Amino acid sequence: MDTQELQKIKNQFDIIGNDAALNRALEMAVAIAPTDLTVLVTGENGVGKESIPNIIHRYSTRRNAKYFALNCGAIPEGTVDAELFGHEKGSFTGAIEARKGYFEEYDGGTLFLDEIGELPLASQAKLLRVLQSGEFIKVGSSKVQKTDVRVIAATNVNLLHAVSKGKFREDLYYRLNAVQISVPSLRERKEDIYLLFRKFSSDFSESNKRVKISLTNEAIDLLIGYRWPGNIRQLKNVAQAITALEAGPLTASSQRSVIDADTLRRYMPKEESCLLPVAAPEGTGSSLSDSDKQMIVKAILDLKKEIDSIKSRLNSVPVPGKALKPVSFDNDEAEWQGQGAPVHAADISSNVDLRNEFGPDFGPKESKEKELKEEEKELSIAKSNISIVLKALEKHGGNRKLAAEEVGISERTLYRWLEKYKIETATDKQDQ
Repeated sequence: MDTQELQKIKNQFDIIGNDAALNRALEMAVAIAPTDLTVLVTGENGVGKESIPNIIHRYSTRRNAKYFALNCGAIPEGTVDAELFGHEKGSFTGAIEARKGYFEEYDGGTLFLDEIGELPLASQAKLLRVLQSGEFIKVGSSKVQKTDVRVIAATNVNLLHAVSKGKFREDLYYRLNAVQISVPSLRERKEDIYLLFRKFSSDFSESNKRVKISLTNEAIDLLIGYRWPGNIRQLKNVAQAITALEAGPLTASSQRSVIDADTLRRYMPKEESCLLPVAAPEGTGSSLSDSDKQMIVKAILDLKKEIDSIKSRLNSVPVPGKALKPVSFDNDEAEWQGQGAPVHAADISSNVDLRNEFGPDFGPKESKEKELKEEEKELSIAKSNISIVLKALEKHGGNRKLAAEEVGISERTLYRWLEKYKIETATDKQDQ
């Protein structure tokens, strides 16, 4: 899959980032979509696993059939079978009428079973039968029914470990794991952290009429250096909170709000020792007391802070006599959509326009040549965008809404491109 196709999928499903592991997961989802193989999506909570089943369904032969996402961990254990397979009237207290289950309701479509590891063992056996033969029996019935549902499962736990503990059926694990797609955690996608932060902050500013915010270099380093145990969901909460509380209302004279590291630190969740991934010893034969364990954890955290501080000092480039200003972003959309070459942490942390301080001739010749190359790259991207837009408009007779859906962008973004690149549609020419 080429870069253009991959970017179209990201735009269509509102996925931000250029990480290689993320791109690989998206490519696998598209490649496996036309088949009927079961798929197991793995990854931590908050990494965006729900995007993968959506992509698979939309690119499959079942795209015109129903799609449903079900969180297995949110269903009470006593009603799981009734929810999945349905029940007959009077089969249990409260069953005042017969009801279809998800496997009957979404026959011919796709069923996404999130948190599959929370499914009770008895229900796992019935799910295995559906996957193997397409057969199921409603609660309170003896009639065998058939269904044709593609199952995509997801988990944030190690199912093989659950198998070894007797909490998950081994045969079901291998039946679900025909194809495994792993979604990387946010700390494995450091180049994407600032892009995602700007996306969430920009969206919140626009919808709530707040000024846009920018981070200083030290604040960006702090953002990227945090481990983000809650992943994208946690980052979004921080971005929205700091925008709501630190960015003022949008006015005609308002300027971009600059957030420094000290301000950002107040909104960063504390890394509590109890949340660290430290394996608890089994049994009571541990020779360490609780106080000893806490001291060890504290020492590890202190060491980590010292290492981060040293890295920050090594990566910083001090300029004598002048304080550095954070870069001013003119094109917010290009930043968070991730068009062009991937963004790296080293590039982000040095993203400062020194010419604003020292004049247009500041900087070595190599820096100016790099700027020319960046401008050429942006021009190439612009030409590519124009070509895609023109083809879509021509295909749909100048209909902007249909053209936007074809390209995989919002109609508002298409209007902005038309205005920016001075593109006239057939409708515009008729109006003149």
